[in-house]
Amino acid sequence: MTSRRPASRPVQIPRWRSRQAVAGLALSATLVAGSALASTASAQPARPPLPAAAVGQAKLPLGPADLPETRDVRVLQPGVTLTKIVRGQADPKSVWTVEVAIPSSSPDPDAPATAISDRATADAAAVRLRAAGLEPRVEDVPTPKLADAGGNSLGYRVRLGSFATKAEAEALRTKVVATGLGGSSIFTGWDGEPDDVSGSTGPWHVQVLTIDPKKFRGGLDASYGLDIEARETTSTLTALTGATAATNAGFFVLDPKAGAPGDPAGVAVYDGRLVSEPIAGRPALVISDNARGTAVERFRWHGEIRGIGRSLPLDGLDRVPGLIRNCGGTADDLPTSKPLHDVTCTDADELIAFDSAYAASTPSGPGAEVIVDRHGVVTAIRTTARGGAIPEGGRTVQAIGNQVPLLLAAAKFGKRLEIRASLTDTRGHDVRLSSHTTVVNGGPELIRDGRLNATPAADGMAPVGNPSFYYGWVHKRNPRTLAGVDALGRTVIITADGRSEASLGLGIGETAAVAKSFGLQNAINLDGGGSTTMVANGKVVNSPSDATGERPVGDALVVTPTR
Repeated sequence: MTSRRPASRPVQIPRWRSRQAVAGLALSATLVAGSALASTASAQPARPPLPAAAVGQAKLPLGPADLPETRDVRVLQPGVTLTKIVRGQADPKSVWTVEVAIPSSSPDPDAPATAISDRATADAAAVRLRAAGLEPRVEDVPTPKLADAGGNSLGYRVRLGSFATKAEAEALRTKVVATGLGGSSIFTGWDGEPDDVSGSTGPWHVQVLTIDPKKFRGGLDASYGLDIEARETTSTLTALTGATAATNAGFFVLDPKAGAPGDPAGVAVYDGRLVSEPIAGRPALVISDNARGTAVERFRWHGEIRGIGRSLPLDGLDRVPGLIRNCGGTADDLPTSKPLHDVTCTDADELIAFDSAYAASTPSGPGAEVIVDRHGVVTAIRTTARGGAIPEGGRTVQAIGNQVPLLLAAAKFGKRLEIRASLTDTRGHDVRLSSHTTVVNGGPELIRDGRLNATPAADGMAPVGNPSFYYGWVHKRNPRTLAGVDALGRTVIITADGRSEASLGLGIGETAAVAKSFGLQNAINLDGGGSTTMVANGKVVNSPSDATGERPVGDALVVTPTR
């Protein structure tokens, strides 16, 4: 995590910053400075630059073209502007209704409920409701066409009532629940059907950070705070880094049953240090601390340990062994080795490497663990259980299942145990990371080479046989955070409020359209829902959707003052 302050002030480097830097030396030695990411980005087709006045000046592509729209632009520091946009007005067609659903059992408040079914199932639910004296309606749900999903009917939903207030819908919902069916109060303005996308009048509240590298002299980084195994609010991470502005960043573990809360659910590189492995080719946002060369890339990785005998492949970095959030791991993971969003895959036989970025101690449980010092020499071996302190500047390797005897055979007290890990690009080549490079996970991709390219199917957000997930996560309007780079090389980070009558949110198709309206040449969706937060000058400038207020997150993108 980087913590920069104006050069004119004396700065004491925070303990967590220096601890991370020392802990990363062993791994950073295998990641050579002089980033190959720049060459990857330069290989993309050249496009003529747009005039500065033309980039991001078009009205938001939300609702009818003649909707009112206001923009308030403020300069936060040289090269950094905040634009707050309000578009549209309350839509008299939008009402509160009750949607029949089986609520998700996940503790994640963003997990979609089961609301979409086939016609026969929907009709059966309607018959049951009518028998209780209620008046349901069965609705077909068409969904907009995206690059690799949508463009057809998702299935059928069952709804009841049309009300001006949520309280009225809640009263009807209790009658639905009394029939033994689940239900939730839904504002129809949050729907994302094709006819609604162009017809809804809003409103929408959107916040945009633009970082112009030609004028920018600060720092653009990501921060996870004291350690990975923790969550902090974006406001807290802003204060810890002294940032002028910040937004939430990548997906992360929320449920302790899915791993360590706060752990990145996908690739993570901080200051050139790979601390979390990618999810099988899912996209990621790549930034440099000088805000030059921002890109959207797809990564895989390779990790191994080398001790006595043959090398052993690593399954992961800085995460609880056996739990792979969002899947996309190795071929023996269950239920799949492909990306599967908001699902935790499992593997009973894993080898995981840790450094002090993770926490003061490693996860406890059955298995074995080898501890190495800053020179890579084995200083201790836990043969019957894992979990304990990570030495200052050192690392550990944990094994579970059939990997335990292999680790114990490879590691000997007083001997070296090398731990290697590297990212690979789409061509299978190792990616060279410099200490100035940061990578945060995300998905789906939104824009590729200036064209709409929303890829929820490739990125695990369109699970086969589960249209309700796609309906709730991709199709419907939600709070969103996205980021990308425009034709002038400017990094643009956008948040859109949602889940309220005051701001409807965006479907993934709308999210991609908004990114394109700002002239982004490449863009990616980041974590959203209740995580979506933007902070500027120490204040939250959007409206987080969780009832409890600002949500603690895994990491944040931070814009720090002039160096």
